[in-house]
Amino acid sequence: MKRILEPITYVLAAVYFLVDAVFMAVAMPISRWIARHFEFKRLRAWIRSLPPYPSLALFSVPVLILEPIKPVAAYLVATGQFLSGVAAFVGCELLKLVLVERLFHLTRDKLMRIPAFAWVYGKFTEMKAWLQATEAWRAIRALSLAAKDCVARARARLAESFGRPVTSRD
Repeated sequence: MKRILEPITYVLAAVYFLVDAVFMAVAMPISRWIARHFEFKRLRAWIRSLPPYPSLALFSVPVLILEPIKPVAAYLVATGQFLSGVAAFVGCELLKLVLVERLFHLTRDKLMRIPAFAWVYGKFTEMKAWLQATEAWRAIRALSLAAKDCVARARARLAESFGRPVTSRD
């Protein structure tokens, strides 16, 4: 039984981390853009002033509020409301990741003072490193980079075609 479940567990973990990586690839630029364009000096100062355990409580809020929307999104998809379900999943996942990333950036040092958090974060980092070292991850990463390059070239060609002066064929 263990020999059957182990590969399934690895596949599920890989899919989870892959989806998470895709969302983080979108969430990180959004998070950086928000940090550059919106000055929440008082809010940022208040968050940084929190001790470790209140920082952990604040860090947990987006997860506790937005994570339960995943089953709701699955229900919507299962009942034929595909677009609503996908929109709910994508929107809430991006919002959660942006908020968690911003809060982690502001409270990382304090969160790492909590032994259990530091241990879990260490295990998460180890698991992520292991997954990224697998052949499957490298193959998916290479495909992802190739797709990204293809989109960038197509975007450049499109921008170039719109940048040319239009000539009349009268």
